[in-house]
Amino acid sequence: MTAVRTRPLKEFAVPDGLVGGPLGSRLGKRDFVPEGVPVVRGQNLSGGGYFSSTGLVFVPAARADGALARHLAIPGDLVLTQRGTLGQVGIVPAGIHDRYVLSPAQARIRVDPDRADVRFLYYCLLDPGMVALIRSRAVTTGVPHVTPDILGDLPIPARPLPEQRAVADVLGALDDKIAANECTAETCLQLADASFAAAPAGPPQRLGQVAELHDGPHATPVKTASGPWFLSISSLDAGRLDLAASAHLSEKDFASWTRRVRPRAGDVLFSYETRLGHAALMPPGVRASLGRRMALLRAKTPAAGGALLLHAYLSPAFQDEIGRRSLHGATVDRLPLGDMPGWPLPLPAEGERAGLSARLDALHASAAQTAAENRTLAALRDTMLPGLISGRLRVGDAARAVGETG
Repeated sequence: MTAVRTRPLKEFAVPDGLVGGPLGSRLGKRDFVPEGVPVVRGQNLSGGGYFSSTGLVFVPAARADGALARHLAIPGDLVLTQRGTLGQVGIVPAGIHDRYVLSPAQARIRVDPDRADVRFLYYCLLDPGMVALIRSRAVTTGVPHVTPDILGDLPIPARPLPEQRAVADVLGALDDKIAANECTAETCLQLADASFAAAPAGPPQRLGQVAELHDGPHATPVKTASGPWFLSISSLDAGRLDLAASAHLSEKDFASWTRRVRPRAGDVLFSYETRLGHAALMPPGVRASLGRRMALLRAKTPAAGGALLLHAYLSPAFQDEIGRRSLHGATVDRLPLGDMPGWPLPLPAEGERAGLSARLDALHASAAQTAAENRTLAALRDTMLPGLISGRLRVGDAARAVGETG
C-alpha cells in the first residue's frame, strides 16, 4: 500500500494560530476568582476527546483580555495538553462561554477552515498512533511536555477537505450517540438525587445494620492490556464508576485479588484513603477486583439496596460524618474501617425505604446500561479511527457499520 502523504499540523492553522499556555508563574491558583473568564485545564479534557465544563475556574476578565489575551481559546479552537498527561484533546464548545484562558499546561490550535475540518484534526490527534508519537517526542526532563513547535511538526494525513468532512461525519455520528447516552444517564442520576433528597427522613441507623463492609487488597498486581478490571479510586466519579480511569489484571491475579471479596452489581465502592467521601455503584456485567485504598458496602436487604446506600453515603450528613471521623496522618488521610459499621447512616423513613430503593435501583440500572452502550460505541469509534484517518478504511463501509448500531 502506498504511504499516506502528510503535512505538518501547523500548515492547517491560521497565522499565529498555534499558541501555548502562559509560562512560568503568570497564571496560578492565586489568580482564580469566583466569576470571570474560565480557564481550560487538563481536567476539562479527557483521553476520549470530550470537553467537560465541570470544575471550571476563572480569572478576571480584565486580566484575560489584557496580559493573557494571547493565550485565549474561542469556540471552535482545538485545545490539547502540552504538559503532563499528553494525549488529551478537545474542541472548545459553542454556546457556553465566548472565550477561555489556556492554563500553562495547554496549547491552542485555531484551524484555517479553508485547509481543514477542525473535527478531522481533532480525530487525528485522538488516534492512538498520534498520541504515542506525541509522547515519544516529549521532553522528559521534569514533567513530560511538548512545545508548540513540536506540536506544529506533527504529521497529519493530507486528505482533501471533502474527505476530511466525510470522515469526521462518520466518527462524529458515534460521538453524538455517546453524548446523547451521557445526557440520558445524567438525567437518571439527577432524578435519583432528587428522589432521595425528597424522601421523608427516618432515624439514622448504624451502617453495619444495613450493610456488610469488605476491605480490598493492599497491593497492586502487574497491569495487563486486557482482562478483568483492577479498579482505581480515580474511577469513583460523582457516584458513577468511570472505568477509563482503571486498569486491567490477568485472570490468575484476578483469582488471587478477589479471594477476600469480589465486587458484584449493586455494591457501593468507596475510597478509604486520600479521596475520602468518594463512592460509586458497581455496575452489572463488569468483572473487577477492588483496587488499593478501596472498600465496598454490600446491602443486607433489598429494602435498603445498593443505590439507596450510595445516596446515603453521598448525603451531606454522612459526608460530614466522614469529615469528623477521618484519621489525619502525616502522608494521607484515611477512614477507620473497623469503626465504620457503628457510624450513623441517614436513611428514609422505614415505610418509604423499600419503594424508594426500588426506584433508585431502576434509575441507576438505566444509567449503567447507557454507560455500557457507550463503552461499545467508543470501542467501535476507536477501532475505526486509525483506518478512516489514513484512508485504509472506506467511509461508506464505516458509515454502514455506524448505522447498524441503531
